[in-house]
Amino acid sequence: MPILAIDQGTTSSRALVFSDDLQVQAVAQQEFDQHFPRSGWVEHDADEIWASAAAVARAAVERAGNPPIASIGITNQRETTVIWDRHSGRPIHNAIVWQDRRTAEHCRHLREQGHEDRITDLTGLLLDPYFSATKIAWLLDHVDGARDAARRGDLLFGTIDSWLIWKLTGGRSHVTDATNASRTLLFDIHAGTWSDELCELFGVPASMLPELRDCADDFGQSRADLFGREIPICGVAGDQQAATVGQACFTPGMLKSTYGTGCFALLNTGEVAVRSQNRLLTTVAYRLNGRPTYALEGSIFVAGAVVQWLRDGLGLIRDARQTQPLAESAEPSQDVVLVPAFTGLGAPYWHPESRGAIFGITRNTGPAELARAALQSVGFQTRDLLEAMRSDWTRPSEATDRDERHSSSTPADVLRVDGGMATSDWTMQFLADILGAPVDRPAVTETTALGAAYLAGLQCGVCPEPETFGQRWQLERRFSPRMAPELRDASYERWRRAVAATMTV
Repeated sequence: MPILAIDQGTTSSRALVFSDDLQVQAVAQQEFDQHFPRSGWVEHDADEIWASAAAVARAAVERAGNPPIASIGITNQRETTVIWDRHSGRPIHNAIVWQDRRTAEHCRHLREQGHEDRITDLTGLLLDPYFSATKIAWLLDHVDGARDAARRGDLLFGTIDSWLIWKLTGGRSHVTDATNASRTLLFDIHAGTWSDELCELFGVPASMLPELRDCADDFGQSRADLFGREIPICGVAGDQQAATVGQACFTPGMLKSTYGTGCFALLNTGEVAVRSQNRLLTTVAYRLNGRPTYALEGSIFVAGAVVQWLRDGLGLIRDARQTQPLAESAEPSQDVVLVPAFTGLGAPYWHPESRGAIFGITRNTGPAELARAALQSVGFQTRDLLEAMRSDWTRPSEATDRDERHSSSTPADVLRVDGGMATSDWTMQFLADILGAPVDRPAVTETTALGAAYLAGLQCGVCPEPETFGQRWQLERRFSPRMAPELRDASYERWRRAVAATMTV
């Protein structure tokens, strides 16, 4: 029986119907509005998110011929925060998006009080506006009556997965999975539970939090009126963890990078939660049968969004596909560097005050050079992440013998890629060049939705165990590095100088 995957992203909602052997049968997609109330603030209308997700889910099922659906899998933009009234089901405010930086001062205040090390010990995360906890606190403190309502138990919090499940089940299920929970700053990744200590620190009543589940688990039944009958919701994972599953990165040392609105690289570290010394995140890659698998993650805030900026902000292109021919036509002698720190810098810098900058502009700089610099910025940022991951991976652990912990190959021997920008041959070739490592693009690039579908199918008995699923992964194309090492190093050094400049302005 087919599986329905709902992929709720930052700029659009998508739904895909997969056959029982995980081949795509139908797709539907719908964009929704982005709201920018102030500089550095990003919001979504949670009701619009739900409406778009429901619409594409029904459309995908119809396009597939209305087959009986075995189960539903959900993957979602992470950290984005919704608070709603448990009685009416109405959001109390727009959702605050993961990109939003309004709580930077709150984070700075907690850091100055000396809380960051303890927060990192428990959550594996850094104290940054990126995550959900300070967003929750902001909503409770800035929406009239919200904090009192929360104390009375009248309000519920959820990341987008929880919000969609609540709506899909008609308010019968308030749940989340371990991967989304691990992005809130309220989840103890070692104990696998919500942390009372962190709830108190951030001022979040525990009654607001959803119940915790594995990634393949029972999340409730959809309302019968949505698809003509109730359908079990059996798989949930945050988008980057779902892509890790979809890329079959089940072995420690395997590495994937997803290029959507942002760019997110995850390195499977197995049963050990490796603490980064390079300001990467330690997170839950997936949790099956109550056993967590951990990962090191590097998060880049702007990847595909830089192409959207070329289109919507500058009007240089009408379609994202135009960037590749423009980049190919750029004048080789111009070394234009674009640092797309539109909402600050993510890993490994974590500098929320940085803003975008362009360096090396000449009188002859035009759309082609800007397009090339935009695409190259994604490769440079990925190298930043992988350099940090290599360092953390090879650093001896105080608690565990490194050779025993890391028995697999060195990370980034091969990078598996997916997401919208992975379809650009030019971008992937530059990525291989600047990394000096092969880049593998899979035959199925819908890896985020594929991961959600696989988890749902695993729970309902349609899909095989992870080892068998991993053996079915297929390569579409490998990009091998061609750039001379001296040119690679010089290009990367120009990037590093440009980033440093944005951090001193």
